[in-house]
Amino acid sequence: MSTPAQITPQITQVETPLKTCLPQELVSSTAFLLARVGMAIKMRLMDELGQAGCGGYGYGVLAMLGEGAQETQAAIADGLGVDRSQLVGVLDTLEMDGLVERKRDAHDRRRHAVSITAEGKRQLVKLRSTVRELEESFLEPLDEKTRKVLHEALLRVASNLDPRYIRPE
Repeated sequence: MSTPAQITPQITQVETPLKTCLPQELVSSTAFLLARVGMAIKMRLMDELGQAGCGGYGYGVLAMLGEGAQETQAAIADGLGVDRSQLVGVLDTLEMDGLVERKRDAHDRRRHAVSITAEGKRQLVKLRSTVRELEESFLEPLDEKTRKVLHEALLRVASNLDPRYIRPE
């Protein structure tokens, strides 16, 4: 006769099938796929830009200033679609980090002209590399032709929603 200490309990694991696939209704929705992929890219990009020492808004400001000589704070906010009061904090951080410089507009003392510094240009080169690497990792399954078609299609959709995506030729 066995004593309770000698009994080895037999635990039977019941495998419950996990539903690993999304519902067909969602997978069939282009909007759902764009939202999911877009969110995944955004989350990873914010993390990687943060690790590089700059947030998403900061990168946007540097990219905008990297294309031109200088802009007013209002023009940057409007161009990026950022609340003007929120932009002030972003510019404060970029200025403290030596990436941008703000000066009072000589013609209108209420306005600040913002320009990118040499250090800001160096940081922008690093951030562009980070963004390219991230984009490459997400688009890895696509060949170059498909990437171009995807980009053109997304640009058309974005331009239809917001004229700021339309670039002068």
